[in-house]
Amino acid sequence: MRVDCHIHMVLDGENWKAAIARHSGGVAEDWVRRILETYRGLGFTYLRDGGDRWGVGVLARTLAPEYGITYRTPLSPLCHKGHYGGFIGETYSDLRQYAAIVAGKRATGADFIKIMISGLMDFDHCGVLTEDGLPAGEIRELVHIAHEEGFAVMAHANGARTVEAAAEAGVDSVEHGAYLDESALQAMAENGTVWVPTLSTIGNLRGKGRFDEGAVAAILDSALENTARFAAMGGLLAPGTDAGAWAVPHGSVTEYALLEQALGENGESVLARGTAEIRRKF
Repeated sequence: MRVDCHIHMVLDGENWKAAIARHSGGVAEDWVRRILETYRGLGFTYLRDGGDRWGVGVLARTLAPEYGITYRTPLSPLCHKGHYGGFIGETYSDLRQYAAIVAGKRATGADFIKIMISGLMDFDHCGVLTEDGLPAGEIRELVHIAHEEGFAVMAHANGARTVEAAAEAGVDSVEHGAYLDESALQAMAENGTVWVPTLSTIGNLRGKGRFDEGAVAAILDSALENTARFAAMGGLLAPGTDAGAWAVPHGSVTEYALLEQALGENGESVLARGTAEIRRKF
């Protein structure tokens, strides 16, 4: 049985604007059912959505039991206004507004909270992010407020200091986690943070010609090395593709191959521990 701990049902792996437009007049149920059938056919039994503000993941959660799938969604991800994430998520201007939104998520049925606290990898330049992370103090408050409301927290986070701050704040899972150093990896290991490295978002770019191939290879090597280092520390890892991101179609199994490459013969047991923790908390 397979799991994917990070998908975006609203996206299609090709064109994010067109994918979102598909649901502009209401959620396209035929699309959702087709994707759920794809996952069922491939043996997936658990999906954790990164969220959207059109209700696509919400409908998927309603329909998923028909396909033998446990489905979790934060409803919409939350991002600081003016920072990365506004294209798909719900924005807040300050911590007071964020706290009010989080409180409302309980009434509207969110399974957990997702926060967007950094930019993306620049796939043409290894080591470069499109945007720095939020201040450590804000990250700490974001996690604390959500935990006070009884939610687990999933964080889109790249960059060593951003991930270190999130782990020290007690975040439950880190998604992506590009360009980590020893301190960031150690912080996650010591705080029981589950890392979902979404290696497919890098590995699936190879040979596509969209980005500098040398940069993509270097970024992937860095991610694989850090994944192996984290496992050696006893850290918790779980498979998640970021399905719906460019070149990552729903039902992609690339993640398992890349994780096996990084983890070797101990990969199955390492991923079992991390997956169990994700399912317990989320």
